[in-house]
Amino acid sequence: MARLPQRLEHGQEAALTDHLEELRSRIFVAGGAVLVGTIVAYVFHARILRVLIDTLPATHRKLITFGVAEPFTTSLKVSLVAGFMLALPIVLWQLWAFFAPALDPKTQRGIVGFAVFAGVLMVGGVIFGERVALPAALRFLTNFDSTLYDIQLRASDFISFAVLVLAACGAVFELPIVVLGLVRVGALSSAKLRRNRRVGYLIVTAIGVALPGVDPVTTVIETIPLAILFEASIWLSVVFERRWRTVAAPSPA
Repeated sequence: MARLPQRLEHGQEAALTDHLEELRSRIFVAGGAVLVGTIVAYVFHARILRVLIDTLPATHRKLITFGVAEPFTTSLKVSLVAGFMLALPIVLWQLWAFFAPALDPKTQRGIVGFAVFAGVLMVGGVIFGERVALPAALRFLTNFDSTLYDIQLRASDFISFAVLVLAACGAVFELPIVVLGLVRVGALSSAKLRRNRRVGYLIVTAIGVALPGVDPVTTVIETIPLAILFEASIWLSVVFERRWRTVAAPSPA
């Protein structure tokens, strides 16, 4: 019978078997959270699907399926993705709790703050994708050369595309965390970011083009927030860099 994992304190010694037992317990908790999240998501899968389908233009909201099992497998895919998203805080907490004892309490508090900020940014990115990026991309794609094609949407393909766009938007909004992390470890500095702003925008544009999205509308809509977040990251790095220097400065004798 699996026991709930017990978190070790910083510097606390433990045998290899204790670490393996803790790891096993945390994997069990994380897997159980994903399973419960998937079950909950499946109960509400019709509502989740409706939210995604409502991003389509009104004339394309009746999806088609090819195959006896496709309605079930499509709903199951949506439930798995939604269930994992519901369980993600617990999964990440279990991962963090396993590695946290290797870090001193001060570093732990800093990483927890970054994690909370990253979670807020990810939620903001998914909401942006659902409200702005996905509807705009779908309007463009479902009306492209509509006089030449009988455009019908297959359920599984649409769900895969929608999940990909939402995941890309969530990832895009994590840019400030990446930049601040590089500044924190000394790989970048606020002065270097400001001095090479043009190069940064070129890299941001290249990332926007490389992100999932088969149409120019999705690419542009994903690139615009990337550029805004990059500029915000520069000024955040200025603020945090000053704060980190103040904290690291030795107090006068």
